Amino acid sequence: MAEEETSSPRTREDAGKLQYGCDHYRRRCKIRAPCCQKIFSCRHCHNEATSAMSNPDDRHEVVRHDIKQVICSLCNTEQEVAQVCSNCGVKMGEYYCEICKFYDDDTTKGQFHCEGCGICRVGGRNNFFHCEKCGSCYQVELRNNHSCVENSMKHHCPICYEYLFDSIKGATVMQCGHTMHADCLNLMAEQNQYRCPICSKTVLKVSNYWRMLDQEVSILCNDCNETSKTAFHIVGLKCSHCRSYNTRRISTPDDH
Repeated sequence: MAEEETSSPRTREDAGKLQYGCDHYRRRCKIRAPCCQKIFSCRHCHNEATSAMSNPDDRHEVVRHDIKQVICSLCNTEQEVAQVCSNCGVKMGEYYCEICKFYDDDTTKGQFHCEGCGICRVGGRNNFFHCEKCGSCYQVELRNNHSCVENSMKHHCPICYEYLFDSIKGATVMQCGHTMHADCLNLMAEQNQYRCPICSKTVLKVSNYWRMLDQEVSILCNDCNETSKTAFHIVGLKCSHCRSYNTRRISTPDDH
């Protein structure tokens, strides 16, 4: 009997773990948004719903630190923010941050609270450091190995315009020090856009492309029907015989 009583609180705390939540988080509670007093599964659910409102004056975002009330998903009891439900004893989030009022049952994300950022991050505390000048957490590989831009993360992504600092999408630091979503940078690369949208510096490895531009290609002139060699240019290739640009390439730099 004594052994059953010892294990009972642990069993109650784990009830419903990973079975509740939304598309953003697995958690066993909902929040009451202090701004509009409506109930949502998480702040992202709130922000998505309010940003879709037809009247621009009604659109707003919830401030995570201002959340005061949560509703247990198992017993439906509304209560002050806490990790364990005051009524049924269930742990409403395996990971819980009292500062951010943040709950998440999926601890494989490696959640941690960064004092410098003032918010919770994912990826494991040991894998990140806080850059005071940039004002954000970066991977430890970038310590003393990146160009600092003051408050570089406290801006909108130059491609999709989502605010980077608290975005749930992965961000990357470019060689110039500016930041954007990693997916947006990949999209740029797919479209052969190699310059930072903010400062226009080269941010991708394009040495092979530069080398191609330096090489000659063989062309056939459509006007004089002569072949010749000329330096590669993305705009046009000039015939060395009649000086016409009405030409077509008949070899690539790789052929040489």
